[in-house]
Amino acid sequence: MPDPNCTQNVLEFPGFSRRKIEASFTGGDITSNGGTQLLRLADERLGLMRAVAKVIGDERRTKSCTHDLESLIRQRVFAIALGFEDLNDHDTLRSDLALQSALYRDEELASSSTLCRLENRADRATAVAMHEVLVEQFIASFKKAPRQLILDVDATDDRVHGDQEGRFFHAYYDHYCFLPLYVFCKDQLLVSYLRPSKIDGAKHSWAVLALLIKRLRQVWPKVQIIVRGDSGFCRWRMLRWFDRHNVDYIIGLAKNARLLDQSYAMRILAEIRYQASGKKQRLFGEIRYAAQTWDSDRRVIVKIEHSSRGPNPRFVVTNLSGGVKRLYDRVYCARGEMENRIKEQQLDLFADRTSCHGWWANQFRLLLSSLAYTLMETIRRVALRGTELARAQCGTIRLKLLRIGAIVIRNTRRIRLLLSSAHPNQQLFFLVASRLKPG
Repeated sequence: MPDPNCTQNVLEFPGFSRRKIEASFTGGDITSNGGTQLLRLADERLGLMRAVAKVIGDERRTKSCTHDLESLIRQRVFAIALGFEDLNDHDTLRSDLALQSALYRDEELASSSTLCRLENRADRATAVAMHEVLVEQFIASFKKAPRQLILDVDATDDRVHGDQEGRFFHAYYDHYCFLPLYVFCKDQLLVSYLRPSKIDGAKHSWAVLALLIKRLRQVWPKVQIIVRGDSGFCRWRMLRWFDRHNVDYIIGLAKNARLLDQSYAMRILAEIRYQASGKKQRLFGEIRYAAQTWDSDRRVIVKIEHSSRGPNPRFVVTNLSGGVKRLYDRVYCARGEMENRIKEQQLDLFADRTSCHGWWANQFRLLLSSLAYTLMETIRRVALRGTELARAQCGTIRLKLLRIGAIVIRNTRRIRLLLSSAHPNQQLFFLVASRLKPG
């Protein structure tokens, strides 16, 4: 039995071909984050962390601080993008030479306690300012005025396990959670707004969309803006505001007795055709509909589907013109892609790690995840277009381009990253780096 007081330095494995296999932790400065420089290039291209640090400000005595605000934000965001979701990870990650180099530092980075203090300094003004940065970088990503923008709005559950401030039980999700509101334009994130779960799922969405639309119209007065969402966001006052401000919308409408009654003939026809052919039937039509509380009736697209599972009617309210089948299939159903972006936020970039007690600290964490997503989306949109990873999710991009084994050699004249010779995506790595470089 080995001596428990003996420190083992070398581990032997079964060998082969008369050779021993030994392992020891004496390899020197080796990192698994060899692709971190790509995050640095993406950040420099956007000026994202610099802009965030500037707008939220630093009330500390900066002359007494080892780590400036921009470095703290960059350290936390880069770590999230690399797959390190917890603050405790930084107690060892702070010594990673690849991450230090990406942060323009030659010494240890901030500890978890320093980053924790950063999170707990956040307040409402911090959240507003960071959202403004997200919107402004979205605007700056266009070289010329777009003809059309489709804003996807949706809510999701952010499950919590402690006694966090603002957490409530949600009957639909059957657990305690927050209910963050997201707004995307294609793959680009504009809003990640943390909300308590005891509210109507559409609460604050009108105000958020109004502010966002007004800003976009300031920059591009003639752009067509389409708001797209599910039935949880069908509120007639919001629809009236859209009508008055020349905003188009295509939003789900929850079925009810009146809608089913008005679509009765279509449902019967679909059932008869299914029984005659044995094949699933899809019929499209439109009606004019107004709930009792609405200010006026509106155009409603009706999709009737009948299959072996029975009838499946769907209704969508819109002020867009055009064929109903095209609007439903090509425009409305495309909103499902937004759910993949939310999954990236939660599964790949840890937007659900809202375990702080304070409300604004959790909102800050959600926005840090959003900043990490913005960097990853920039790499995908700018540097990976036309490649095999053009539609890859953030987790795949991290695995193939960021988490690369490398030896780091650092002296007074240069820093060398000796990336793994066996890395399978070497040419792609060179292409991404060249596309992200300025000029």
